[in-house]
Parts: sequence; C-alpha cells; structure tokens
Amino acid sequence: MLSTKPLFSWPRHRAERRPAPFLPMSRAEMDRLGWDACDIVLVTGDAYVDHPSFGMAIIGRLLEAQGFRVGIIAQPDWQSAEPFKALGRPRVFFGVTGGNMDSMVNRYTADRRLRHDDAYTAGGEGGKRPDRCTLVYAQRCREAFKDVPIILGGIEASLRRIAHYDYWSDKVRRSVLADAKADLLLYGNAERAVVEVAHRLAAGEAPRDLDDIRGVALFRRVPETTTELHADDLDAADEGARQVRGDVVIRLPSCEQVEQDKEAYARASRVLHRESNPGNARPLVQRHGDRDLWLNPPPVPLTTEEMDAVYGLPYARAPHPAYGDAKIPAWDMIKFSVTIMRGCFGGCTFCSITEHEGRVIQSRSEGSILQEIERIRDRTPGFTGVISDIGGPTANMYRMACKDPNIEASCRKPSCVFPDICPNLNTSHDDLIRLYRKVREVKGVKKVMVASGVRYDLAVTSPDYIQELVSHHVGGYLKIAPEHTERGPLDKMMKPGIGAYDRFKEMFDAAAKKAGKQYFLIPYFIAAHPGTTDEDMMNLALWLKKNRYRADQVQTFLPSPMATATAMYHSGVNPLRGVRRGASERVAAITGLRQRRLHKAFLRYHDPDNWPLLREALKEMGRSDLIGSRPDQLVPAHQPPGTGKAAGTKRPVRPGAAGGKTQRFTTKGVRFR
Repeated sequence: MLSTKPLFSWPRHRAERRPAPFLPMSRAEMDRLGWDACDIVLVTGDAYVDHPSFGMAIIGRLLEAQGFRVGIIAQPDWQSAEPFKALGRPRVFFGVTGGNMDSMVNRYTADRRLRHDDAYTAGGEGGKRPDRCTLVYAQRCREAFKDVPIILGGIEASLRRIAHYDYWSDKVRRSVLADAKADLLLYGNAERAVVEVAHRLAAGEAPRDLDDIRGVALFRRVPETTTELHADDLDAADEGARQVRGDVVIRLPSCEQVEQDKEAYARASRVLHRESNPGNARPLVQRHGDRDLWLNPPPVPLTTEEMDAVYGLPYARAPHPAYGDAKIPAWDMIKFSVTIMRGCFGGCTFCSITEHEGRVIQSRSEGSILQEIERIRDRTPGFTGVISDIGGPTANMYRMACKDPNIEASCRKPSCVFPDICPNLNTSHDDLIRLYRKVREVKGVKKVMVASGVRYDLAVTSPDYIQELVSHHVGGYLKIAPEHTERGPLDKMMKPGIGAYDRFKEMFDAAAKKAGKQYFLIPYFIAAHPGTTDEDMMNLALWLKKNRYRADQVQTFLPSPMATATAMYHSGVNPLRGVRRGASERVAAITGLRQRRLHKAFLRYHDPDNWPLLREALKEMGRSDLIGSRPDQLVPAHQPPGTGKAAGTKRPVRPGAAGGKTQRFTTKGVRFR
C-alpha cells in the first residue's frame, strides 16, 4: 500500500480558524474579514458556488482549513489584466482552472457549433469565459503580477497535461502548461498536491523545487542518475514497459513527434494510460522544443476519512451573494444531490472520468453522507424532501475495489470490467443497499432518486440491488448506457455486449412488475464513434426500431483531449493494442461531415427529415430491401410533403406509434465531470 502524509496533518499556515461566510470575491469582503491581502487567489471559469460539487469551492475551503487566506475571482473579463488585480497581489500563488468542464466542451457542440448557454454561469448566459480559458486566465495573471507563481488545475488542465489532439482546431497542441507559461500543473483530484504545494511555496521554496510531489507536471531536466526507458522508439516492441531497478522515467514521443506522426501520438496515449495506476505508475517525460515536460505519478487516492473531512468543510452550500437572485443552472441541478464516491474503473475510451479522477474508487462513510443529507434538509432553501441524486461518476461503484490490495497496486489493465468483470473485483452492492436504506430513514426525506448512470454489467451481479433500485429510487425512467449494439464499436469503447443490457432490462422489468411499478429504461447511444461502420449504425437503427425506441436527441462522438477514443479518432490506430511501426491495429475514424451526419441520422431513423439521406445510403450499401413500409424495413420509400432536405426547417417530433407503445428517449454519449 502507498503511504503518504495525511491530508489534514500539515501545521496550519495561520493560527486563525474562523472560516469566512464565503471566500471573498472583492476588496470590501476582504476588509470585513480584516485581511490586508490574500495568500492564494483562485481564478475560475465558473460562477462561484460554495458547494462541494464545484471544484474551486473544494480547493478553496481545503486551503482555508490549512490556514491560508483564499480569495476567488470568478469568470473575470479576460480582455485585460485589470480584473485579475481585483484582490491584490496574492502572497503565495494564483490557482487557475477552467471550471467543472473543459471550456471548449462547454462552449461548442460535437459539430463545432457555438453553444449559446452556459450552465455554470449566472442566468445561464453564454460567452462569460474565453475559449481555452485556463490558458487565457494564466496569461492574464502573469500580466497582473509577473512574479507570482501560477498553478494550473481542474479538468481542462488535467486533460491537456501533455501534447494532445485538439478537436476544435484539428491539430495537436502543446501541453497547456507550455502555452499558459505557468509554473506547475496539478492533474487529477488535486487535494493532496495543492496542499503540499501551498505549504512549501509559503515556506519559501520555488516552484521548480516541487518536482517530487505526486500529481504534478512541470518543466525540468532529467537527472543524470535516472534511467530513461524510450517509449518514443516506435521500432521497439516494449513501449517503455521494461522493469528496471532504481530511478526510472519513461520518455514519451516528443511534442514534435506526435504533431507529425499519428502513430507516435497513439503510442504516447497508450503509454500514458498504462502508467495511470498510483500503485505502480512511473514518471513520464515528453520533450517540448528544448525543454522536458515531466509528469510525476498520479496522486495517492484519498482515504475514506480524508474524503469525509473534505466534504465536511464549512461550505455555505449556496452561490455567492453577488449573484443575487440569478439562477445558475448547474447549481439548481445539483443542490439536492449528494456525491458518495469518486473515480471509475470502467475505463470507457470515450469518457474523461478515468483520465481525471482515476480508476480507484474513493468512497465516503455512511455517517458523512447522512450528515450532508441533514444539512441539505436544514439549510438548502426549497428542499421538499426529495434527494435528486445519490451517486457520483457512476451510481453503483460505491466501496467496490480489488479483493487484493497487492494485485490492485500492480495491475496495469485499463478496465476492471472489460472484456469481462475481473474475478479479483469485489462487485458486492451490499454496502450501497445498506446506504440507500439508511438515507431513506433520515427524517424529512421523502424520496431518494438515483440519477447517476447505473453500470448495468455490475448491477446484474446483484438482483437485490436491482430490486432495491426499482422499488425505491427510480422515478418513471432510468438512464442506462449500452452506447451501441454491435461488437466492433463496443470493443473500441471497452463496453460490454448488448447481451448484458438485455439481461439488465429483463431483471429491471421483473423488479418493476414485482414492485407494482411501470418504469422504463432510457438507453444512451453514441453516433460516429471510432471503429463504427455504416453497417453497425444500420444494425443499431434496426434494433431501435424492433424495440420501439425513438431518440428525440442524439449525441455524436466528441473527441475530448487525451481520451483513448480521441487517439483512435486522430491517429486511426488502436492504442488498446500494441503500437509499433508497421504492426499497429488500424481503426476507422468517422471524420467526414457527411458520414457523421449519416450515423446520427441512423439513430433518428424515424425522423422524415433524415429519410432522404438514409435512403441514399442504404442504396449505396446494397440494402434497398430496408426501404419500404413493412415493419422490418427502416425507412419509407415515399417522402411526406414538406419534409427532407427541401423542407429547410426542422419538423416537430412526431408522436409515437399507434397505441402509444413506442418509447421516446434522449441519448447522450459523452460525459465530462
């Protein structure tokens, strides 16, 4: 087991212990607190909501608990450096984050179209943060106070910590640390790293001296005493995996290599994901021009006691008063929900959770969770007795872990559940069932919903869990994510076959019948994922029609930075298998606009506006037999007047089939937290 300094064992930086009602956002608030200056100023792309679902609130309150005076600059005007001077010069450092979402994902759709709203902004207003705001904010901080250290963190920095493919510019970009000209980058859940960085900088150390902290990326030289394993040699088969004694660093293909050589990009992605287990990961180094970018191994996961302490900090559990009565959609969505765990060992290649939070599940205690529910009941205006969600990245991985800590520490597999559930994984849902029952017993709680996605291949191992879920925690519909029906794309996603979904649906329906309920599953699917053929999408559409599903909205695959599926999309190579010059497995990437539209149209086979495109494609595929009015055919041969490409306008959603038995659902394929 990894040993590390306990999170709350550092001596306090200041003796004062009275927490601020809200972390100050103005000089007037600092004056009321009696502060002449802030030790740390956190700059965020989100509105400031003092709640543990918002990253800056967690980091801010944690640093406050360490004895630092912490201020917040939320969504500043980035056109000049002046707004970044609002709280004065911080004594220790600027902390910069894009917010709870990558700013490019927040601002653009999978079709690169501009979004006009922002759930993390007061009033839901779009345009309150710049593109790649971590980079922009850091540069403005440097202009404001050029001698103050700048520390990057949050999901935007975490997913851009090495040279990465940027979907929106369609090119490989340098590490955000290089472009932002910051001093350090903290990746993953950074509580341990940020606390140590703060204390050591406050004690007089320079940022370049903090090269021994886990979860830190910085530019530094490789020590002469360190052995380099060259994963940048694509003619070698070991990919830098060789085990040697002493201090070791793995050299990734350089930024310049991955810019010019897509196979080198796939190799870098494969090695980075292999070296992601805190128990055995080794440092990585990647050349950027004439400098080496050094990534230390991932942070040690928080213990249950540390998780409890983090979620028990004195959050105001509300937006800052500066926003007045303005609605912040993200806050409205989560204010009655409870996070019970972090991390995900699923390893889905299109998802960013594992890259950011890691695959080791970090769970809170029952007592901590019950106390938070009581705080919601007692302190959150508008609470009617309904907990809107109890979960996390997934609904049902609470307290799941490898049966043997030694095996867990040495494992390099990217997923614990693909291609099958690992026999070393404890899949018991007993702790979660017990938690559900205790939460329902809290005075004033009428209903507890499960809105987080249920990992159905785990759920089928526990019929008692499915019965508990259906009997008490579903409100008409339950979200589920098979993502596809065909083995080709599912293998590239690292998702189970559709048979696991079928088993779950059978058990779900039986549990609903036993409980006397009429509930429905809402399946999510992805269009245009790497490795998906036109025939795969056609077969998925036929499955949807056979099962009477109609998707009102669909999601096309969005290549997020650093995801394994993004490496497939950009390189055309499968990094789940060995990457070697001339011997790599090729993957078809759906990059053309027409093909991406076609795959999306297959998911909306029932929309007459899509019928001309589908008829044309089916004829090209030699499947004209699927054009007609029979139940086993996909699209009609005749086009209703006013529909299709000539219509020029979007038609309203058509009602369901006769008898109202056709289900309509919303599907989304990419999740960012």
